[in-house]
Amino acid sequence: MWTHNQARPSQIEPEGDWKTWLILSGRGWGKTRTGAEWLVWQAIYMPKTRWAILAPTFGSARDTCIEGESGVLGILQRYGALKKDNGYNRSNGELWLANGSRIKTFSAGDPERLRGPQFHGAWVDELAAFQYPESWDQLQFGLRLGADPRVVVTTTPKPKPLIRALVDRKDGTVSITRGSTFENRENLAQSALVELQTRYANTRLGRQELYGEILEDVEGALWSMDSIDSNRVEVAPRDIQRMVVAIDPAVTNTDDSDETGIVVAGKNNQGEAFIIADYSCKASPLEWAKRAVEAYKVHEADVIVVEVNNGGDMIAAVIRQIDPVIPIKSVRATRGKAIRAEPIAAYYEQNRVHHVGVFEKLENQMVTWTPDEPKSPDRLDALVWALTDLLEGSSLTGYLANLAVWCDTCNLPMPKTLKVCSNCASPLSESGDIEERHVLGA
Repeated sequence: MWTHNQARPSQIEPEGDWKTWLILSGRGWGKTRTGAEWLVWQAIYMPKTRWAILAPTFGSARDTCIEGESGVLGILQRYGALKKDNGYNRSNGELWLANGSRIKTFSAGDPERLRGPQFHGAWVDELAAFQYPESWDQLQFGLRLGADPRVVVTTTPKPKPLIRALVDRKDGTVSITRGSTFENRENLAQSALVELQTRYANTRLGRQELYGEILEDVEGALWSMDSIDSNRVEVAPRDIQRMVVAIDPAVTNTDDSDETGIVVAGKNNQGEAFIIADYSCKASPLEWAKRAVEAYKVHEADVIVVEVNNGGDMIAAVIRQIDPVIPIKSVRATRGKAIRAEPIAAYYEQNRVHHVGVFEKLENQMVTWTPDEPKSPDRLDALVWALTDLLEGSSLTGYLANLAVWCDTCNLPMPKTLKVCSNCASPLSESGDIEERHVLGA
């Protein structure tokens, strides 16, 4: 970890003929400040040059990389390097230096905007969070100005294919710096460090977020980060036709108690599900009931789904203390947790479930829990109950109806793109519509 005090690029960058400087560190280590300082000094020392900032969204580029506490705007102003008149155009994320250099921000959510512009170098923030990895490729095509274009990448070390590819490069063009949150303890609140250590020490999430480790998928886990990330979306669709709030209540309310899982999910008319929000918390029954009712009202849900294995009628009674007329659907676990979870994991493999944004704690439970564990986590259980209610039964029929027709001769579903059955060569017609059949596979 470096300290500021008028640091020059030679003092804060690694030695060697690198082309990509990959900084993998825990939160609070100073990777944003490092990327911003490096970019500013390159633009200062090389007048009339062009530089890019590429972040997951335009908002994150502006709010964190430019205007954030460690962003380039404050650094430029402190060094007196920003052009005095119209040096910063907030609407298009463009900065002009007094020496004629320009820094321009781009969103990784729009790779096409990187076609055409060219740069002397770039700062890429949170590469592991890019929705479209091709944004990285488009940036590489634009690094064609000057004698030695270079890129600094500052990112949380998630095990994405692009991050793995950079780490595995052995040609000397990638220099890797790793660091933990606690290496920067002098500049962080001691109370925050104690809380982080208490909550996340020896956990998988802590190893990634605090110590900067790249964690591979857990062997035997039903979910992988790739299956979640590949179907992640930024906003929910407008055609949500059903919304539920699912609760997996904690049995007790002590310091050692589990959290109460509270997950909001919706389903559209194509039979696809969307994880909308995670309201999970460690609280008393009355407090988590208030959160569940809040989630129900904020997201205009149709019903609250509650597991009643532990608590029975008491759970519904607590919720109705908050809202006496709220619709509640009680569910009881009669099958093992693995049996309940496996079909939900299959829906993810079928690309039928989308996370609207990132739910770090929930997703960490998903990719680390294995069916041989006797106890499944709270947030994961709530997710399974929500998706079971939305997708099992008639919803599967509706989903298949959008994809297939039924062959009346051999009694098998076939893709709607086919004119004849691939099994028996019989003609397929609209009369074989799956949703007209009362019993799937009858």
